[in-house]
Amino acid sequence: MKTFRIGGVHPRENKITATQPITVAPLPQQVVIQLAQHIGAPAQCVVAKGDTVKVGTLLAKANGFVSANIHSPVSGTVTKIETVADGSGYQKPAIYINVEGDEWEDCIDRSETLIKECNLDAQAIIDKIDQMGIVGIGGATFPTKVKLMPPPNMKPEVLIINAVECEPYLTNDHALMLAKADEIIVGIEILMKAINVNHTYIGIEANKPDAIELFKQKTQTRKDIEVVRLQCRYPQGGEKQLIDAVIGRQVASGALPVSTGAIVQNVATAYAVYEAVQKNKPLIERVVTVTGKSLSRPGNYLARMGMPISQLIEVAGGMPEDTGKIVLGGPMMGRATANVDTPTGKGTSGILVIPDSEAHRHEPTPCIRCAKCVAACPMGLEPYLLSKAVAIGNLEIAEERNIYDCIECGCCSFSCPAHRPLLDYIRQGKGKVMAIMRARATEKK
Repeated sequence: MKTFRIGGVHPRENKITATQPITVAPLPQQVVIQLAQHIGAPAQCVVAKGDTVKVGTLLAKANGFVSANIHSPVSGTVTKIETVADGSGYQKPAIYINVEGDEWEDCIDRSETLIKECNLDAQAIIDKIDQMGIVGIGGATFPTKVKLMPPPNMKPEVLIINAVECEPYLTNDHALMLAKADEIIVGIEILMKAINVNHTYIGIEANKPDAIELFKQKTQTRKDIEVVRLQCRYPQGGEKQLIDAVIGRQVASGALPVSTGAIVQNVATAYAVYEAVQKNKPLIERVVTVTGKSLSRPGNYLARMGMPISQLIEVAGGMPEDTGKIVLGGPMMGRATANVDTPTGKGTSGILVIPDSEAHRHEPTPCIRCAKCVAACPMGLEPYLLSKAVAIGNLEIAEERNIYDCIECGCCSFSCPAHRPLLDYIRQGKGKVMAIMRARATEKK
């Protein structure tokens, strides 16, 4: 089995919902649609208080190249355009819609009929993906159209589909693969046409044997799509790690992943591309894993965007009495939230309810220079040194030692026997260093 070369850890998988099929979550009474559901500039609102919208109505237009359109996931009335607290507690602009029925825009094909043929050319495909607001929904939420338009001097050679799902607890991609394999394959074909490549690798970790077997069956007569069985190792779903694991090429420090000749797209994004191009359906819903050891009905739920996480937890059986922490995403890269009314968005892959007995950090003790964090870092960094540099305010050393290459996977903190909050310091320092680098680049212009 293949895997990446540097670092990595293998935390307990805790795939509690691995055998749970996708369940459609009921419509909420109100949704709150954030205008920043993607990397880049927030979308610009194009509706007003009192407007009536349908499912699929454009609510906000992309505001720049790195931005994305946002569409209504429900039908109803816009009640206000204000702000809402995101998962980190920051107030962000948002559109509030009261749900009234479930009326869809006529242009959206809601049938279950599989449409295989795509007659659009590459640019028309990219334009359609742009129009439908498709972003990377594995968690990064990078606008998909941007990834499909690499710099002219970087020609993609292969497409890699990220079906790894290495984050503990999360199984939304796994459930989607089992339910929508045919649609995903058509989505892959559309992506290949958009970037003009002749070969695709689908990387799936070995703990999903049913998905591996299904996709091998679906592609057994094809030479252009290859299923790659990968060793279970976190963070193999990281773009740079996956490229290394699948085609054996490493992304140089500061370089774009496409410099290796590969463009990576999440498996759920491939499905969203199918729906956008073949069904004229914007990205208005996604599968969310709602899980935790104390939940009575953990599962993989198809939820409309803007649904409060508290309501999804209710669908999964309600908030357990022993809840100590709620994490948006998985336990390694997800972030705890103090606001249970935070609305879901395009990047909400999971809601993890952690019992109080597991929710507290250990008290940190002095670093013993064991170098376990160095061995675990998949980017070849020195986390103990970077965290120390940030703690004492020496950002010059942090920059010199490539703190900006950190992918914030948490392997360093996970492996530290002294329970040092390494990632906390590094994440803080990375933001400061990158701000300095941007300011320096601006001054040179």
